[in-house]
Amino acid sequence: MQTPDKEGPVPEQTQTIPDVRKSVTVAASPADCFRVFTEQPAEWWPASHVLVKKERAGLAFDPGVGGRYYEWDVEGTEIAWGRVLEWEPGRRLVMTWRIDGNWQSIPDDERASEIEVDIEPVDATHTKVSLAHVKLHKHGEGAERIFRALDGPSPGETLERFAQAVARGV
Repeated sequence: MQTPDKEGPVPEQTQTIPDVRKSVTVAASPADCFRVFTEQPAEWWPASHVLVKKERAGLAFDPGVGGRYYEWDVEGTEIAWGRVLEWEPGRRLVMTWRIDGNWQSIPDDERASEIEVDIEPVDATHTKVSLAHVKLHKHGEGAERIFRALDGPSPGETLERFAQAVARGV
């Protein structure tokens, strides 16, 4: 991209929206935490977080780098929330977050921010699960609104529901 007077490239936008980081400690192993997070998202995913237009029928992660995490409705229509960028069972998961500044689905990762999930043993029976929303500036004009919605007390609704699912032994 050129400046109007053709002086050269316009510097890439620097991040001005802070990351949002939250965490929760649960009585489970890192392997169990990763399994609940990736294999049973319907047990912890907030019901209000939905992109499909009809009643949601399910949620899933395709395992491995490049896999989707997505939902589908009762008619079988699928919408991807994003793609997996890092997949380290029992340790780390990084994925794109394909929403725009108005909480609507976007079709690719060009304007998607990222979600980082880090899983760390605390002791022999407890694990800390940290979730970070990063690169929020990629949401464009709605980035500040997205930040304000996410930036509340830790652990937040998603990790609170995740901790409840782990406690139920799902």
